[in-house]
Amino acid sequence: MNMDDLILVSVDDHIVEPPSMTDYIRDHVPARFKDRAPRVIRRPDGTDAWLIEGQEIRTFGLNAVAGRPKEDWGRDPDTFEEVRPGAYDVHERVRDMNANGILASLNFSSWPGLGGQFFVTNDDKEFSAAILRAYNDWHIDEWCGSHPGRFIPLALSGFAVGPEFMAEEIRRVAAKGCHAVSFHPEPHRFNGMPDIHGDEWDEAYRACEESDTAMVFHFGSAPNFMPRAPFDVLIHTMPFATGIFASELLWSPILRKFPTLRFSLAEAGIGWVPYWLERADITYQKHHTWTGQDFGDKLPSQVFRERVLTCFIEDTVGLETRHHIGVENIAWECDYPHSDATWPQSPEILMKSLVEVGLPDDEINKITWENACAFYRFDPFEHLPKEQATVGALRALATDVDTTPKALHGDHPEIMAQMRKMQREQTATTNGR
Repeated sequence: MNMDDLILVSVDDHIVEPPSMTDYIRDHVPARFKDRAPRVIRRPDGTDAWLIEGQEIRTFGLNAVAGRPKEDWGRDPDTFEEVRPGAYDVHERVRDMNANGILASLNFSSWPGLGGQFFVTNDDKEFSAAILRAYNDWHIDEWCGSHPGRFIPLALSGFAVGPEFMAEEIRRVAAKGCHAVSFHPEPHRFNGMPDIHGDEWDEAYRACEESDTAMVFHFGSAPNFMPRAPFDVLIHTMPFATGIFASELLWSPILRKFPTLRFSLAEAGIGWVPYWLERADITYQKHHTWTGQDFGDKLPSQVFRERVLTCFIEDTVGLETRHHIGVENIAWECDYPHSDATWPQSPEILMKSLVEVGLPDDEINKITWENACAFYRFDPFEHLPKEQATVGALRALATDVDTTPKALHGDHPEIMAQMRKMQREQTATTNGR
């Protein structure tokens, strides 16, 4: 297969929420919550942050370095002016996707947290639930809805509000056509919530099963490293942290209790999976008689292959051992605009691995788009003919997109107008309005 003939669907990219999201939330929550909606502030030191219920949350860092030279990454962006517009502007995002030859993308949130946990700042669950619902509607209707066929909708679970709300929200967004929900691999870290080894979340799992919704887990925490460990250790071990969570998931009662519930592991890599699966079967065969685990007439590896989607950015070892994972269990990701992203050379980097490993065309299609579309119940070709969805066709639409690395980006008119509006409101509030 030629590179220009690839069809690429990324199952892990990210949104840097734009300041304009505040207006949407204000328009979609009860009147008594409008003035409490999260908003962007310009802090005294000149940096931007989101403010919610008196808490300032920084939204930039290595999660927003697309388009900047690697040598400049150590000086993280601090304002929207320093971030590539494609990180927060959906129309510019599509242009950047075209420049990279990407047909469609599933986008995780940034500062709200992987499951929306940072929307829950106090005991006012009604407020938190309203903000979470508004965010999900913004994501589905405004972000994804602005370019049909280009984005796979992904709702925040709102787990920190509680299992009952989570179940209700899963059913609500499914009715809107969103069949993916972002949970958190460590819910017990937030708001006194339980871990996944009991039955407290069963109502949410049942809602996923009944609405044909996939539960998505993204890397979100790190082990306790040595006090002087360099940052490289965190970056290096990200996939293995996901492997630890995958073990928690596999040996929890969830997969056996809800036999049609599907799971996805995002930003996890795949090279570790073959041995992990082998070790799971060895563990089960040697120890299940005294630990009480019971997978019936199947091995743990079989259950995993039936239910879980994995993904990779650059992972030649994983591609070489793909049949130990299951070709149907593998998808591809770009990770825009994070530091691990391969933008704007994703097709070139991916094709190098595909050629090196010698994947046949049918397996390439599965890994680059078919598995993702099947797993997420997503059909991009309802909106765009397949012949217009290839790397070559999409890049032909983006010949004017400048992908040259730049240390800083100039002002973006729309975002600057919104920032000025936010600053006026912040000043008015400070002056006692």
